Amino acid sequence: MTSLDMAEKLGPEKRHAFVHNGQKVFEWDQTLEEVNMYIELPKGVPTKLFHCAIQATHVEVGIRGNPPYLNHDLTLPVKTDSSFWTIEDGEMHITLQKREKGKTWSSPIQGQGSLDPYAADQEQKRLMLQRFQEENPGFDFSQAQFTGTCPDPRTFMGGIRSD
Repeated sequence: MTSLDMAEKLGPEKRHAFVHNGQKVFEWDQTLEEVNMYIELPKGVPTKLFHCAIQATHVEVGIRGNPPYLNHDLTLPVKTDSSFWTIEDGEMHITLQKREKGKTWSSPIQGQGSLDPYAADQEQKRLMLQRFQEENPGFDFSQAQFTGTCPDPRTFMGGIRSD
């Protein structure tokens, strides 16, 4: 099994959905380095009319000439020079490059749609296994289990905690 195959096994299993008043606002997932947001776009609007502005601590999405669909602060800062957005098959995909690699995000948007404590713990464990995989290529950590408290993937370095 290649390192790429193992990395895929430790990738996000499913997207998290943020639903407000019964309507799905966006879906999202994360890796050690990125938070990905997925927004289903209204049909019949030319793709060139959609816009997305990514700032270090803020994201805005909308249709030109209208109030923004999303206009919120991000949970944590991102690297704007390596964050970007694309539109494919009627869906906007926003890739936010984490400023703090390995930091587990509870939601892309501050105060909106945060994961429950169990889901947040599962995300942190999955990211920690990704970190192990990255630091130990050739080993398969996809079936590994944690007992007790999972270390923070951001501060864990080769078995030595930096905090």
